[in-house]
Amino acid sequence: MEIRLCDDRGDEGFSWTVAEPMTRTSHALADDGRVWLVDPVDWPDALTRASGLGEPQAVVQLLDRHGRDCATIAARLGVPHLVVPASLPDTPFEVVTVVRRRSWQEVALWWPATRTLVVAEAIGTNAFFTGGRPGAGVHLLLRLAPPRRQLGSFDPEHLLVGHGAGLHGPEAATALAEALAGARTGVPRVLAKIPSLALGARRGRT
Repeated sequence: MEIRLCDDRGDEGFSWTVAEPMTRTSHALADDGRVWLVDPVDWPDALTRASGLGEPQAVVQLLDRHGRDCATIAARLGVPHLVVPASLPDTPFEVVTVVRRRSWQEVALWWPATRTLVVAEAIGTNAFFTGGRPGAGVHLLLRLAPPRRQLGSFDPEHLLVGHGAGLHGPEAATALAEALAGARTGVPRVLAKIPSLALGARRGRT
């Protein structure tokens, strides 16, 4: 499994991704000598780098099914493993409820000081979300009822996602707004891409 750094935000943290079709992406968020790991896949280089930014505080799992290596890493570091938390007191983050269903529990993180929005699954930037276009897209299963009320009010400088590379600067807010606004109209385009994407993913596992 190839893993690589995909986003370096300096003292505010970094992200790493698995080089696979689903591009599982993990994040380290750093503030004032403290570090939070979000939906992490285990990569020793990332954990070493994160420890250089500050003291690990918790592993935060934003999506109920994003178990990944969260529990293992939390146990190794001796920090809490917080699964879809309702709030994160004594942190710089606001917790945003994105989806509350029996089969789908998801929250996002908003970091006001840096205008960073972290979304695990509702929004992504890889081809499964965008149909191959630049920018971001809404998860296929949410496109008929996209989370506009939950996420539409944010104007991020940094958009970090659980699948794909982050977006930064004016592109981040534009991509989020366009993804939410075009969620329904983009369904045919994304559906048309699914067979070829699925075939590519299958070949990538062989």
